[in-house]
Amino acid sequence: MKNVFVVGLDERNLEILRRTPTGRQCRFHQLLDLDELQAGEVDINALIAKAEQILDDFDGSVDAIVGFWDFPVTLLVPILCSSRGLPSASLESFVKCEHKYWSRLLQSEVIDEHPPFALVDLNDENVKPPESPGYPMWLKPVKSASSLLAFRVDDDEGFYDAVAKMREGIDMIGRPFEQILERVDLPPEIASVGGRTCLAEGAMHGVQAAVEGYVYKGEVVVYGSLDSVDYPASPVFLRHQYPSELPDEVVQQMRDVAVKVIRKSGMDNSTFSIEFFYDPVEEGLNLLEVNTRHSQSHAKLFELVDGVPNHERMLRLALGQDPRLPDDMKGEFNVAAEWYYRRFDDGVAVRVPTPEEVAEVEESLHGVSVDEIVPQQGERLSDMAFQDSYSFELAKITIGAEDDTELRAKYERCVEDLKFEFIDDGDDSSDRTVQH
Repeated sequence: MKNVFVVGLDERNLEILRRTPTGRQCRFHQLLDLDELQAGEVDINALIAKAEQILDDFDGSVDAIVGFWDFPVTLLVPILCSSRGLPSASLESFVKCEHKYWSRLLQSEVIDEHPPFALVDLNDENVKPPESPGYPMWLKPVKSASSLLAFRVDDDEGFYDAVAKMREGIDMIGRPFEQILERVDLPPEIASVGGRTCLAEGAMHGVQAAVEGYVYKGEVVVYGSLDSVDYPASPVFLRHQYPSELPDEVVQQMRDVAVKVIRKSGMDNSTFSIEFFYDPVEEGLNLLEVNTRHSQSHAKLFELVDGVPNHERMLRLALGQDPRLPDDMKGEFNVAAEWYYRRFDDGVAVRVPTPEEVAEVEESLHGVSVDEIVPQQGERLSDMAFQDSYSFELAKITIGAEDDTELRAKYERCVEDLKFEFIDDGDDSSDRTVQH
């Protein structure tokens, strides 16, 4: 049996890992818990020292180290693997992708499918909106996670409001990210930027999609394409759906762009995903973001449609094995999606679905799993960690179906049966609202 250490291992992913063909031959060990990895501003060097001590004290072989959470997990894994000679991408190649400005510079050298972009210096008290890209634009920290501190800006007032919010909150990830940057030989144009500045990008429009792939011994392979569907008139995700319904030629263009960008980064021995916007009217494609994070949220989607979670490829790579799977693998369903049930107003959750109610929903709808009820009873939604700037997650629901019609019908049943109640303002129970 191989000993695989998982940074931030949780019960949901442990169950999925154990179901994979390779995972059946492994013992999985938690390496650091989610609370210490995601609670506020973390100390990268302290986390590395603690993880190294755990590995040193382990009475057995350390055969692989993996992770599937966003920062800082993505960058801890290559550091820990490097010190033990385990298969992994280099830290530098990951930083090239995760530092948004560095990533855009590299993209501009090999592809045209990217938006205009410019740096915004938060330390400049007289900072002004850049002439390019112009409005509408997005302001983002050069390093973020889960859309934290990402703002769409449509005018000068919105720009200065976003800059003020950036200055207030950027240290939480920016300072730990700079601890990572100290471990990389940075080119001057990146060293001068650091990890606590801001990137302005031209707002993209169209439908969102993504490709997933891996690099093994220098070969870049794209093995899946997915659609990311937003809530109507909102920039936040309603669902991720596999496989993509975009035309074959668009999917092929995404694959070609992904291969060029990943090769330019120098990444090897790793999975990746890349997000895009496709405008079906102008037939234009733009790269949104390169993710070094293994897509745990897609694991069940691949399992439902292809028969094996994408965690299988991650495990094989971490153990130095070829991650290629048989082309004829088939799951139980033709289509699958992970849905994000959200609320767009703040409030206190005075009632959330009980475990018994969740189990009843899952039993009554074949191919449905309620993966997480996010708020706890009595919790104010704005106090929840790692929410985007526009909405609050209530539940994550994975659904497999025969077709789109069945997929939507199952989701609507889930929303109807999962009962949440909120107090919108103050503590007056008369302000209580029920969300279906």
